[in-house]
Amino acid sequence: MEKRNRYTPEFKTKVVLEVLQEEQTVNQIAAKYELNPVMISRWKAEFLERASMVFEKGTSEADKLRKEYESKQEHLEKLVGQLTVEIDWLKKKSGLK
Repeated sequence: MEKRNRYTPEFKTKVVLEVLQEEQTVNQIAAKYELNPVMISRWKAEFLERASMVFEKGTSEADKLRKEYESKQEHLEKLVGQLTVEIDWLKKKSGLK
């Protein structure tokens, strides 16, 4: 059984941009990179479908993850502070301090 090739997003972008320049046909580009023309056509369709996301206003996925991480970290810091106060109180009441 033949192993599937994995292509980086950078490589896919390079190939699709060559296709969009229309200096060569899809078949010529496919032969150049030893790829299937159907696969290049799929990459092109996916690229064009998602191209509008580049210009969208609003938060990106990375921003959403960062905000979620920061809120989780803030919650955990509050929890640590609360537990520290409780431990100190319990030590004081039990006479260990």
